[in-house]
Amino acid sequence: MISYRIDVADVHAHQFGVALSVSTPAREQRVSMPAWIPGSYLIREFGRHVSALIATQRGVAVPLRQLDKATWIATCDPATPLVLTYRVYAFDTSVRAAFLDADRGFFNGTSVCLRVEGRENDEHRLEIGALPAGWQVATTLRPAPIPKGGSAYRAGDYDELVDHPVELGRFWRGSFVARGIPHEMVVAGAWPDFDGEKLLEDTRRICETEIAFWHGEAAVAPFERYLFLVNAVDDGHGGLEHRASTALLVPRRDLPRRGADAAASADGYVGLLGLVSHEYFHTWNVKRLRPRDFTRLDYTRENYTELLWFFEGFTSYYDDLFVLRSGLVDPTRYLGIVAKNVAGVLGTPGRLLQPVAQASFDAWVKYYRADENTPNATISYYAKGALVALALDLTLRTEGRGSLDAVMTRLWQTSAGGPIDEADIAAALEQVGGRSYGHELAAWVHGTGELPLRALLERIGVEWRLQPATLAQRLGVRVAESPLTGVKISHVLRGGAGERAGLSAGDELLAVSGWRVRRLDDALRVWPASGDATLLVARDQRVLELAATLPGTDHASVAAGLVLKPAADPTPAALALRRAWLGG
Repeated sequence: MISYRIDVADVHAHQFGVALSVSTPAREQRVSMPAWIPGSYLIREFGRHVSALIATQRGVAVPLRQLDKATWIATCDPATPLVLTYRVYAFDTSVRAAFLDADRGFFNGTSVCLRVEGRENDEHRLEIGALPAGWQVATTLRPAPIPKGGSAYRAGDYDELVDHPVELGRFWRGSFVARGIPHEMVVAGAWPDFDGEKLLEDTRRICETEIAFWHGEAAVAPFERYLFLVNAVDDGHGGLEHRASTALLVPRRDLPRRGADAAASADGYVGLLGLVSHEYFHTWNVKRLRPRDFTRLDYTRENYTELLWFFEGFTSYYDDLFVLRSGLVDPTRYLGIVAKNVAGVLGTPGRLLQPVAQASFDAWVKYYRADENTPNATISYYAKGALVALALDLTLRTEGRGSLDAVMTRLWQTSAGGPIDEADIAAALEQVGGRSYGHELAAWVHGTGELPLRALLERIGVEWRLQPATLAQRLGVRVAESPLTGVKISHVLRGGAGERAGLSAGDELLAVSGWRVRRLDDALRVWPASGDATLLVARDQRVLELAATLPGTDHASVAAGLVLKPAADPTPAALALRRAWLGG
């Protein structure tokens, strides 16, 4: 038996205390702290937060030697239980690690639970020690008996143990039943006017729609119960999927408010529902259906796959689509969300350089380490992967061969909810579509050509209309603006007018043609009609003058805004296709 006791050791120092017991250790017992957490593809070095590690047997210290940055070896008597005690610094508000203060605690097992090497397949037990007054526990770990009350849980192996995050504190709690399956939601950090019942009801509709998608009318799912762990903060956004739960980080201003007009839900709340939908969809697509490369995870190093365009990108396609199918937005608003994603990809020069399959493989060094050159060198496997899904779905529909829905459910059925690879995806496409889609996969996934989205959308009665480009788009820059600090260049896009003028990331734009500007759009009011202007910028304490030429809004290199809307007068065939995709 491998047992852990987690104690709230010091809320002001943000430290959990951990005691790990190994009933029958090896003579030279190795333990290690994971370097990453599944679902977030970056080496995060959780071992850096471990301190005061001591090994004892029957209260007597035994030799403990550190082998590398996250691995230790204890020299033991195999007939005597080994106990390791240590502290974990926990002050990461994200969904990926651990957090503790006087109001709240949270942890993923990969951040606090040393892995007993060679014993990963043993049964594991987790006990939560005494908590501050009024604190509760929320997790989907299976309960285990504990002699003197408190909270204890069990897992069949280490993988299961660390795939159930734990929330601690005084939080709002609510529940609902979707297709006969209990669901629970806890929300920490919400304002007093938070409308929990609305969030529960809207989430229930999404869950029921997604269960029906995967399982038809059967009241079944690959979990006995499900838990949403929501942490509301001033500014933050993210989610991380687990086998029967998800941890969500959301701006508290995006939570629904009591008394607010439900028909006028803010974009932030619609985005929150999309996040809920995304992480819930992952319960099937990545936690069960998963890359064959992830059949057995290695917690000590990078685990590579070229399939994140499918597992993250296709999930990103379906997340907002299920918000639509649940009746929580209308088709026009949904098309606005799609248009924003399309415009974002078209405004990223890296799409012409890096195939989305390579972006998946490079996630460990590029996606989670974004810098000023990221838009020029790479493409998001979330954003472009979603557009690949859209292109395949519309291609199947316009060819009269079914839809991507049938491909996804076929993959679930043929794999029995297990590992798959790209050959399986290609086979499912061919079985549904009646032909090979190898050319599309080669061009759209392994190539860098443009996706035929405009033609596909117009074929199903959706109007594609380019909007006038903003000044930032015409210059080929991205900026951060503040009334106090003015305009700061965050990114200079490859091949744009800003790059030709000599702008660099980090420059502060002070003036245009002699006029002080604090908002970039104000520069249009003083930009000479000739298109040529002098830019005054501050760089590394120096003030520079740069000559810039502003291209027109219709210049070929200018990325413009995009509006997608239902065409007013589609053909009967296009109308039927549009209704089949978007509903009524």
